[in-house]
Amino acid sequence: MTLPSAPGAVALRGRDRETAALDAVLATVRAGTGSVLVLRGEPGIGKTTLLDHAAARADGLRIARVSGVESEMELPFAGLEQLCGPFRAESRELPGPQRDALSVAFGLRAGPAPDPFLVGLAVLTLLAGAAEVRPLVCLVDDAQWLDRGTLRALAFAARRLRAEPVAMVFALRRPDGDEVGGGDGDADEAGELAGLPELAVGSLGGTDARALLASAAHAPLDPSVRDRIVAEARGNPLALLYLPQTLSPTEWAGGFWLPDSRPPASRVEDVLHGRFRALPRDSRRLLLTAAAEPAGNADVLWRAAALLGIPADAAGPAEAAELVEFDGTVRFRHPLVRSAVYRRAPAPERRAVHRALAEATDGDREPDRKAWHRAHGTLRPDESTARELERSAGRARGRGGASAAASFLRLAVGLTPDPAVRARRALDAAQAGIESGGAEQADTMLVTAGSSALDRLQRARLERLRARSVFARVRGGDAPRLLLDAALRLAPLDRDLARETMLEAVGAAVFAGRLSDGPGQREVAEAARAASTPATPEGTVGLLLDGMVSRILDGRATSAAALRGALRAVRRGYAGDAGDSDDAGDATDADRFRLRLAFRVSPEPLAPELWDDEAWEELADDGVRIARDAGALDILPIALTYQACIRLYTGEFDTASSMIDEATAISEAIGGVPMMHTSLVLAAWRAREPDARDLIEITLREVSARGEGRAVGLAHYATAVLHNGRGRYEAALEAAARACAYEDLGFFGWSLAELVEAAARSGRPESAAAALRELTAHTGVSGTHWALGVQDYARALLSEDRDAEALYRQAVAHLERSRIVLHLARARLLYGEWLRRRRRRQESRAQLRSAYEVFTRVGANGFAERARRELQATGETVGRRTDGTVAELTGQETQIAGLVTAGHTNAEIAAQLFISPRTVEWHLGNVFTKLGITSRRQLRSLPGASTRPHG
Repeated sequence: MTLPSAPGAVALRGRDRETAALDAVLATVRAGTGSVLVLRGEPGIGKTTLLDHAAARADGLRIARVSGVESEMELPFAGLEQLCGPFRAESRELPGPQRDALSVAFGLRAGPAPDPFLVGLAVLTLLAGAAEVRPLVCLVDDAQWLDRGTLRALAFAARRLRAEPVAMVFALRRPDGDEVGGGDGDADEAGELAGLPELAVGSLGGTDARALLASAAHAPLDPSVRDRIVAEARGNPLALLYLPQTLSPTEWAGGFWLPDSRPPASRVEDVLHGRFRALPRDSRRLLLTAAAEPAGNADVLWRAAALLGIPADAAGPAEAAELVEFDGTVRFRHPLVRSAVYRRAPAPERRAVHRALAEATDGDREPDRKAWHRAHGTLRPDESTARELERSAGRARGRGGASAAASFLRLAVGLTPDPAVRARRALDAAQAGIESGGAEQADTMLVTAGSSALDRLQRARLERLRARSVFARVRGGDAPRLLLDAALRLAPLDRDLARETMLEAVGAAVFAGRLSDGPGQREVAEAARAASTPATPEGTVGLLLDGMVSRILDGRATSAAALRGALRAVRRGYAGDAGDSDDAGDATDADRFRLRLAFRVSPEPLAPELWDDEAWEELADDGVRIARDAGALDILPIALTYQACIRLYTGEFDTASSMIDEATAISEAIGGVPMMHTSLVLAAWRAREPDARDLIEITLREVSARGEGRAVGLAHYATAVLHNGRGRYEAALEAAARACAYEDLGFFGWSLAELVEAAARSGRPESAAAALRELTAHTGVSGTHWALGVQDYARALLSEDRDAEALYRQAVAHLERSRIVLHLARARLLYGEWLRRRRRRQESRAQLRSAYEVFTRVGANGFAERARRELQATGETVGRRTDGTVAELTGQETQIAGLVTAGHTNAEIAAQLFISPRTVEWHLGNVFTKLGITSRRQLRSLPGASTRPHG
């Protein structure tokens, strides 16, 4: 039976839904806008045939195609280089930083590790430029076997196709349960393509399956055999095409074929391997050599074949068997052919072809590929090969291929003969694995290192990496204890590393909060203080550690000065790292790490803990600016999330939402876990039920399972905000009490304020008074207008009439001098409600109307409705606000409008938001349409147009 090399009526039978979806993608790109589709299905289900259909229907369009190769997953950006190769001319037109990032990624020039986000932006710009003459269709087969750097860059570009006439279609294998060698390390199992438009390619129905089977049969088919094949193939087209070839004429006619319980991929590989075994010996050796050469480089293949003594005419039988095609490159007719050939070959034969391929590979041009082949061709430990792999790891890290670096290092560990050197490399491999998100593989390396004779510093470093691996996966549980133990081990050996680890332990304890399985915040802080050697804290890390420890052990009043000093140190560090000082260029990797560590701990929770809205805003804005300028993608999502939180409280909900979206997109692009903290609070203030309740409940379950106690407290705080906004005070009281059951740094004071209001309105004066005493102790230390304003309106809720009015007025006056718009509106709402209940309707209307207008403008729907009801009670007619209108701007449209208002060009906006200028233009057109304007000048002149720089 012949496997169709181009789509036809038989091969596409039963695929009307899929072909219609692909035709729609092509129609969209022909119309001048971008389109993306992910085809997911089990091996052999017909994904490649559908890509062939798209290519055949793409008349007049430019086509770029790439296929992932499993053995090439360890080589950074290998797939991206293959896809972008035809566009080398266009790459010269890229902006300098993007061109440099792509050149370093492809190994065309030396340089520091390219920013993965910048590589993604370069790919987006490159594809958009290539599509200017003719619309472009990118077809990506076996995406699960692309190296992670390639898949992240392509996913990044795919998420940002708006106005570019570029289509991207990914074919992605969904493991069928017993695939030969399947699943381990497949790139998309990390979810790189999650959220893109997706179409599941399922099994064929009975009628279509029988028709396809009939097309493969060249002899009469016994009905029982036919029905058994259809049942066992489970509608898998490749199985239906190839399974009949496993049957003898007797089985065809008499029905003696025994059913096979293995999934289709394994049975299909049986058939393909049978074809392979039927070839002459030299043809088999040639195919095995080709299967071991992931690049499909014909020149390298034939050089290796010559070294193995394989004659050129060995290609003929392999091509005749329709297993492979030889021309300028080597192409297997289906990925399962490569799998069937390579996986089932005896290990000595595989090693032999890898040795030949290593010798045939030019070490000057492709040193990493040569080292990789040498490693797979080596049976015994070989220090020379291990050193080459270690150098390859360094080059991979330099190109931004962290996961590739970890893979090279793991190979090096297996080939290192000296136990001491092997232990060191294993520790390096584990660290690279943790940094690249491969915690499980890192654990294997830690076991290897742990079985060796380590010196004291190496043993302490091992314990630290184990602790970091635990924290990377569960974000709670044993992490505080493990990090603390590691810090104590390091203390007499490496003071700087010990302090960094101790600060990580404190941060982990704060993060674990009420759900910590080990030592809590106080125990970790006591250990940190006992282990501290300098009389005066040194550097940013030392100041942060001292401030955090003092806050936990000494209380708010004593620690306030230390916390403020730590924040000042972080701000000074930001200024130096951003280039605002003469010393900025001398920053070392360790310096940059300390700044990252400082940012994770200081602006959130310490700035809100001090109720310092000015410091919070400046630190968040500086953090985003510096992260963008430095390309520090590990902290940019964190910085954006914190920036979104301050924007939320300043009443910029849409801007906050766009920042959350950007942070989520970056996290997905670099393989991180999106931070949900600000999303929870925003959902509570927006009060779009039941979505807000569902988000809070789902998040509560997820973070509780992971041991993220601080996030549990934040979820309860968000629930209290939601219910207080809706006037459901009993429910708010229950949620606020849960939030205040543990003192989570950063928002504990906010939770106390919710508790005071809910208890006061629920007729629980004792509970309200107790919460007020705690809140006053919290806010009094700060003395900021924000803190004093919240304190005063909380006191007013429990005061006699004369005192209450003075307190409400003081609260409004304080909060008018702060940035916190939401709490100012809360103060006016409470004051207005108090005035109405004293029948002072005219005065109450002024306060309530102001609160209603603010809540309505920012989108705080629950509090807006509460203010509306109070206004109606005064006799004023107020229309009910809807939660949204057609003319509302999306989060990204709001951000772009703000940047235009601030005077940025489309190119500047594109660079800042990591999208293309054409996409900026497209969004801006939507903004103009929704706002009924036609120019930037009109946009800048709109009432309330903001000139605040956005991030």
